[in-house]
Order: sequence, then C-alpha cells, then structure tokens
Amino acid sequence: MPGPEPADGGPSRTFPEAANALGGEPSAYLRQHAGNPVHWRPFGDEAFAFAAARDVPVFLSIGYAACHWCHVMAHESFEDPATAEFLNANFVAIKVDREERPDVDAVYMAATQAISGEGGWPMSVFLLPDGRAFHAGTYYPPRPMPGRPSFGQVLEAVREAWRERRGAVEANAATLARGIAGSQLGSAVRLDGPPGPVDAALLPEAVRALARSEDPEDGGFGAAPKFPPSAVLEFLIRHAAVPSAAAGPDTAAAARDMAGRTLAAMSRSALFDQLDGGFARYSVTRDWSVPHFEKMLYDNAQLLRVYVHWVRLGGTAHFPAAEAAEVASRTADWILSSLGLGAAGGAGPEGGPEALASSLDADTVVEGVHSEGASYLWTAAELAGLLGPADGPAVAELMNVHARGTVSADGSPLHPGRAAGGGEAALWQRARPLLLAARNRRPQPARDDKVVAGWNGLAVAALAEAGAVLGRPELAGAAERIAAYLARVHWKAGSGGGPGTLVRVSHAGAARGIGGLLEDYAFCAEGLLALYAVSGRTRWYRLADAMVQAACTRFVADGALTDTAGESEQVFNAQGRRAALDPFDGATPSGAAAFAGVLLSYSALSGSSQHRALAGNILSLLPPLATRAPRVAGWLLATAQAGLAGPVEAAVAGPDTPERAAMHRELLRSPSPGLVIAVQDGGDAGGEDAAAVPLLHGRGAGPDGGPQVFLCRGMVCDRPAGSVEGLRERLAAMSR
Repeated sequence: MPGPEPADGGPSRTFPEAANALGGEPSAYLRQHAGNPVHWRPFGDEAFAFAAARDVPVFLSIGYAACHWCHVMAHESFEDPATAEFLNANFVAIKVDREERPDVDAVYMAATQAISGEGGWPMSVFLLPDGRAFHAGTYYPPRPMPGRPSFGQVLEAVREAWRERRGAVEANAATLARGIAGSQLGSAVRLDGPPGPVDAALLPEAVRALARSEDPEDGGFGAAPKFPPSAVLEFLIRHAAVPSAAAGPDTAAAARDMAGRTLAAMSRSALFDQLDGGFARYSVTRDWSVPHFEKMLYDNAQLLRVYVHWVRLGGTAHFPAAEAAEVASRTADWILSSLGLGAAGGAGPEGGPEALASSLDADTVVEGVHSEGASYLWTAAELAGLLGPADGPAVAELMNVHARGTVSADGSPLHPGRAAGGGEAALWQRARPLLLAARNRRPQPARDDKVVAGWNGLAVAALAEAGAVLGRPELAGAAERIAAYLARVHWKAGSGGGPGTLVRVSHAGAARGIGGLLEDYAFCAEGLLALYAVSGRTRWYRLADAMVQAACTRFVADGALTDTAGESEQVFNAQGRRAALDPFDGATPSGAAAFAGVLLSYSALSGSSQHRALAGNILSLLPPLATRAPRVAGWLLATAQAGLAGPVEAAVAGPDTPERAAMHRELLRSPSPGLVIAVQDGGDAGGEDAAAVPLLHGRGAGPDGGPQVFLCRGMVCDRPAGSVEGLRERLAAMSR
C-alpha cells in the first residue's frame, strides 16, 4: 500500500526539461545540488517517464548530506560545466537522499555490490528507464586513478554501450534483476504457521562467536574501519543481565566484559566528542582515534540507550556505571542542543525541541572549501595559545595532539584513549569549557534538518529511559514533545476504522513523501512503548497499538513480511519484481528485527498470542545467523534474549503515592531483558487505562488501599509486591 503522497510529490508533478529541479525538495542533500549545472530530477515516475520518452539511460546518484565523498564528487564532477553538459545530453540524472529513500538505496546498493564488488556513497548507478540497473560503481574521480576510471570515461563507455550494444545492456539488466530477486528473503519468513521455540543454546553460542571477532585491546569487533555495534551491545547487556543455566555464568561474564570494553573504548576516544558530547559515525582506525566526523541521530539515539542500559546493569570495574552515566548525559544534551528543531524546522522553542534533525555534516566549509572535520581538529600550538604554557602542553599530551596531525598535516581530534584520573581529570575540567568556547567560534558543520520518523522514534525511547535512569525528568519531557510531533505531523489516522499511515520524512513541520517503511513503524512503536513505561500516559500506548496494527496490515501479506509496501514501481522492477526483506542489521536494527522486538513487547502488554506468534516467526531467521554472523543479528539476538526471559511483565497499580513512584522507579532501573511496564492512572482497575492496556485488567490497589506491583509472564502473575524491597526480591527471583 503506497503512502499518503507518492514519492515524486504527486502524479501531476512535472519539471522543466532543461533545468535543475531540486530547489524545492525537502532533503538538504538534494538542495545541496540545486545549484549544479546538472539537470537533476528527484526520484519518481516523472523522471523515469522522461528517460523513456528521450530513449536515454538514467544516471542515478545516491548519497546523503553528511557524506564527505559525496561533497568531493559533487565539487569535482557535478559542478563541472563540461561534465554536466555531457550528462544532460545523454542521460536523465536523478539524485536520491538515501536517508529519505532507504528502499531505493537498498536495492541499488545490492546491484552496485553485485556489479563492482564494492559499496558505499556516493553511489553511481546506471539504469534502464524501467528502473533496472545495468552498471554501477561508487565514487569516480575526475581523472583516471590506478584501478579506477574517471567519471568521464565511465559516462562515455555507458553511452557507447547504450547506443551500440543495447541488447547486451538489457540482457545484463535482466540477469542482475533476477539475481537480486533470488537473494531476497521476502518469502523466507513465513508468518502463517506456528512459530518454533527459540533454542536457548543459540545465545551463548552467539556470545562465543562474538568473542572470536572481538578486538580485546581496542574494543569493538573486527578491524578498521570500526562502527559502533549498538545492536550487538544491547544483546550483550541483556545476556549479561540473565546468568541463567542456559546462558551459563561464563558467557554472561564474557558478555558483560565485551560490552564494557567496547563502551569504554568508544567513549574515551575521538569517536566521542570530548568537548560537546555525541558520537561520530565511525572510526577509520582500529583504536577509534580518527573518526569520520559526521554525527548522526540514529547512532546517537542508539548509543544513548545502550549507555543507559549499561548504567542499569551496574557497569564493571573497568567501565563504571558513573562514567557511563556521564557519557549518556552528555550525549542526550548534545542530541537536544545540536539536533533539536522547533515545529517549523528552526531552533527548538524555549521549552525544548519538538523534533530532531537527521545529522551534522562531516565537513565544515572554510573559505568556500569543504574540509573534513575542520571544526574538530587541534594543533599543539593552538592548545598552548588558548590554555597557556602549562595547561596547553599537558592537554595536548592527554588528548594525543602531537606535532604531526592524525587527520591533516597538523591537525588532530581530541583522543584521550584512556580514562583520565586525579590531576588529569581536574586539568580537563579546567580546559574543556575554554576549548568548547573557542571551537564554537569556528565555522560549524551544516545540519540536515529533515525529520525522519523512525530515527526520532529511536530517540524517544532513548530519552525517555535516560530521563528515568539518570534522574533527569527533563529528558523524558523532551521525549514526550518529540512523540507529540510524530503524532501530529507524521501520523495520519485511518478513516472509517481503517489503519493509519506513518509518513517517513517531514521538513519545516510538514510531512512529505513516501509512507514509512517497516523500520519507521517499528522504531516509532518501540519509542512509544518505552515512553508509556516511563510516563504512564495511556495516549502513547494507544498510538503504539495503532502503529503495530497498521504495520501488520501494511507489511504482512500472503503470510510473508516485507520491508516496504510497494512505494516504487522502479524499485520493484530492479529487485526482480519480488518483495524484499533484509534481516541484517546495518547502522540501525533491521526492520524485521525491530518489528519482532516491538511485537514481543506489545504482546506482553496486550496479551495477544497472535502478535507473540508473529514475533516468534520473525525470530526463525535467527538460527543460521546467531553463530555465523552475529554482528549483523544483534537486535534479533536481543529480542530472543528478551523472549527467553519472558519478558517479565509489570503492572503498577493502585493510588499514585510516593510508594508507588518508588516501585515504578525500581522497575525502570531494572536490567531485566525486555521488561514491559504498564502503569495505572489513579489506581482505578476498571477505568480507561485498564480498558486500553490489558495487562492492567483486574489489577488494582491492595487490601489496604495502597499501591502494588504485579509481576507476570504471559499474563500469569505472582502475588503482588507492595514495597520496593519486596519488588526487588521478586524481580531477582524471576530473573533466576
């Protein structure tokens, strides 16, 4: 089912034949190219029809606003008049923001990897006018390099093949589409049969497999480049919280240690902005010392939640909970201050932001030139000039800023590489505000102000839980404002009792473009359920309920699950006219894994055996991945861990007293995997909340009229606890 507005903005949308058509697009990345001499068009039926009418191939360029090499190719080739003239004469040029259209990005990334053996951005793909790919690559330089042709050579070769060997071009496109169709997993997950149980032995085996790929010295997994393994860390934290007989104390301890080493290494490195908080996208070095400087909402929302969960777990001697709480708090502050938007897309109002922008750029424009990481680099001389002859060299030594720069000839990011203690900590406390003030006077990276529904949903969950665990209610308040924006701007309620629709992207307070993908529905519903657990406001449970039901209608068909709902005929052609489902985590959890997690939580609150079965069916993807590829199955593993734990269901009932608030806080700070919490409003077991949230049915105040908490599994409850001490004992017993 398509979204409320077609991807190209509407069936009547047309553009001049000889003009760049990106000026009115909501995507900052597309608008960055509005001044190019290339006659770019946005992805949509109009552009492909124009190519068919001209009988020319499509050149598809995919990137994103914070991408350094996208800026490089734009400057070298797309701003060049001669290159633009050739492109305009022989191709229809289409520009895509991969963050706005991940469905487009996914299928053409599969094509690019199949053709060239590599993938990345910018992605450069050549298509038939029906959308099928026949040639592809990534970055092409303006002049030939060893092993890589120039962009001009590629354009010439494609034009010659199109004119002289059209049959071979079309045959290649057909073969590639069939290959992509054969790799799709849309039919691999059957949702119309009873699910099998998750084999508990898979989870400790996954921990052991992860241990074999861990870098125990520098943290993380594998070699450089290293990305934050957020979903894997969530699994390890959940596994560490349940040292059951099935897991075994060896893997529980190993999971805790692995998670702690990676969390410590990242937060003590240049990947984490030591001045202002927030994490960069990835590191080009194994020790996290040289980041790729773009800062993404989706990374920081996930990492905020993971660090909060580490605090709940209690930390380790190597990475104490108090240090993790400081990292989490600064990350939350950075998210709200640097990515916060008002309803019209500007800076957040005085009461706090209402939505969150997508990213900060990797580059800073200095005197008209894009310079990677320029805002974040320091020299020893600069530090001495700002901090004085004593503190300057000491900070340079502490932060590994030496005469030879690690990024540019004389510039390095701040990279402590270890915990600062004693006098070093005091030194850094003196220096940090001075350096931050100096950095704020520099040119700053650009911000991509588009609001992506799913990423804001990730932030809602993280901010709500951070507020509860860190004792900062203003963070939970921010989560409520963002959730309200999603409800007001991105959610379109169904008419006549039909399912509603979530719109993926908004800009300047207005939703536009395709309907949300499976990941958007799952991330938003996850955020709303987490927010309900913290706030107790039934509104958020009801909205999560509506999104879950809509997702089941939109993405489940003929007993199969898909990532998209047919937003584009051209994408469908490119993937061999077969529905797609990608079970592998990337920068965020896969839509399928995230949906399984939401279904599990929702079924625990609602008592729905149907939704629990759907979660179980999706988890059938896990067995071949758990030991062979656990690094791309982190969220499936985390969901399976929650399922094996129950998850534990907590119904907070009775009058809203200080005692009830204390028991509610105890639940929110429990590391029990996947724990779901329902909170009664005013202690009325037969009231509106109880009707909305089935876990609360028939559960009210104790015999003395006081509050109590029911702990349950599968809606079957133990006798209620009426005190924090009693609740703590019951939770520990259920965990065992």
